[in-house]
Amino acid sequence: MTDKNDNFFERVYAVARQIPYGKVTSYGAIAKVLGATRSARMVGWAMNASHNLEDVPAHRVVNRIGLLTGKHHFDGTNLMQQLLESEGIEVIDNQIIDFDKHFWIPEMDK
Repeated sequence: MTDKNDNFFERVYAVARQIPYGKVTSYGAIAKVLGATRSARMVGWAMNASHNLEDVPAHRVVNRIGLLTGKHHFDGTNLMQQLLESEGIEVIDNQIIDFDKHFWIPEMDK
């Protein structure tokens, strides 16, 4: 990976670390707050690469409609869903039921 990607990934992780317990955000929302609106897929790559970083709650990042599209990158059959449910987020058929209630919009630090 290039330094540019490493820097982007670190910026993604900084946003992901701010996601409150019991809330989720989307790949696109993180990309947007970083000024890279069309880079949702790259945010996904960053989340996939974060599994050795215990302080990055990658399970709290889902797609734009609340689907657990990154679940296959977690160890165990339903680990992503289990982590979300342990925070009080109901998931049925790999989708967050009350997405509007649990969605968190990231903001840039001023």
